Amino acid sequence: MKRTIGLLLLATLVVSSSSAAKKNTKENQKAKVALDYINNNFATYDKLQKTIWANPELGFLETNSSGLLKQHLRENGFSIEEGVAGMPTAFVATYGSGEPVIGFLAEFDALPGLSQDTVPYRKPIKENAPGQGCGHNTFGVASSAAAVSLSKWLASNNQKGTIKVYGSPAEEGGAGKVYLVREGLFKGVDVVLDWHPSSVNAVSTNGGTAMVMVDYKFYGKPAHAAGNPWKGRSALDAVEAFDYMVNLLREHVPTSSRIHYVIPDGGFAPNVVPEYARVSYYIRSPKRDILNTLTEWIDSAAVGAAKGTQTRVEKEIVAGTYERLHNKTLSRVIQKNLETVGGVIYDERERKFAEALNKASGNPDSLVNMAAKVLPLAEFPKEGSGGSSDVGDVSWVVPLASFGAATFVPGSPGHSWQNVATDGTTIGTKGLLNASRVFALTAVDLFTDSKLLNAVKEEFKKEVGPDFKYVPLLGNRKPALDYRVSK
Repeated sequence: MKRTIGLLLLATLVVSSSSAAKKNTKENQKAKVALDYINNNFATYDKLQKTIWANPELGFLETNSSGLLKQHLRENGFSIEEGVAGMPTAFVATYGSGEPVIGFLAEFDALPGLSQDTVPYRKPIKENAPGQGCGHNTFGVASSAAAVSLSKWLASNNQKGTIKVYGSPAEEGGAGKVYLVREGLFKGVDVVLDWHPSSVNAVSTNGGTAMVMVDYKFYGKPAHAAGNPWKGRSALDAVEAFDYMVNLLREHVPTSSRIHYVIPDGGFAPNVVPEYARVSYYIRSPKRDILNTLTEWIDSAAVGAAKGTQTRVEKEIVAGTYERLHNKTLSRVIQKNLETVGGVIYDERERKFAEALNKASGNPDSLVNMAAKVLPLAEFPKEGSGGSSDVGDVSWVVPLASFGAATFVPGSPGHSWQNVATDGTTIGTKGLLNASRVFALTAVDLFTDSKLLNAVKEEFKKEVGPDFKYVPLLGNRKPALDYRVSK
């Protein structure tokens, strides 16, 4: 699920990191202990992110990745609640006491089929193996580094407050955070801070799309495809009839909606009428009510396809996520702090790597300069588009804002081998530490400014409305712990 902030604006529109830093020395001093910790621990977090990068694990299977983050947080005084919400690799790490309570999201799952070495050309380490194409090896590490830095700041300032790190598995299709929300693990949290690896440095203002991931399973009758095919009923025929109907309805759905599918199971041999076939759908829309109507229509097509082929169909909702609700007040604070921190500055070796990567991708060398820039805060759209994320569910139960830091080379596409090649290098480490600095500055603002915190919470109450009740789109199903396992 793509959440990278794909903004590539002209260099004349960006904010210079050096000028911004000069204006904000006071903020830096306020958070000095936290920033000093981050600045002095490059080697620690470089090693940690590269260790997770070198052993990419798919959703709900991230035993090693989750374990490394838990170990690091535990060593720094955090208490760990493991295996929460029915997910073995999920955790909540807590430090401090009292209010306010500030949460950090931490992802760590990889993507299938994106194995890649840290070289500027396509070179899988292992064919068809997973790879960190969305940069979650840097995601969880940055959030953990920020949390540890703030624990040092809380202790040194004798400051009341609580930090929580949410180890969130299976963002890529498994909707791990939805189960955390459903189990009430964000109750009592005042604010949640989120970031995501990106090819630019920018605050996220796009709401994205609400999404349901649905498996439609068709059951027929096997028969010899040449000898007596009339005795069979093809489940694959049902899938193909279903897909054809869905493709016809694309003309009649809102243009902002998205429908995509693959057929993971379509039979075993051409001379056997397939008894079983499965097609997996992602259905998306910027608004949940439109998504629900569209899903019902597609469900009807599945039933029609089953009737027309004399097969049987079963529907399984594998995952479902809300669109994102960004808190504007909190986003403006993050923008200020992102400008304070600035972008990622490449050394000569990193620049040569980035230029070679852009050449392989057909991009101009000048794009590399975007990594050092911070984009201005974009206007908040009424509707989102593009990717979906389980962060959306969190944003409807607690105030949340998100931003991107350039752990990828500007110009790299999302979910790509280029991203895997980059975020496993020091470029990825520099980007994640910048994200940690932004988190640290923002959390200190919230810990020390009660008026700001109240403004964030008041905006959230107004945006959600008094009648809102959270109902997960995936219903009451248990976590699909085997969704990345071949069936």
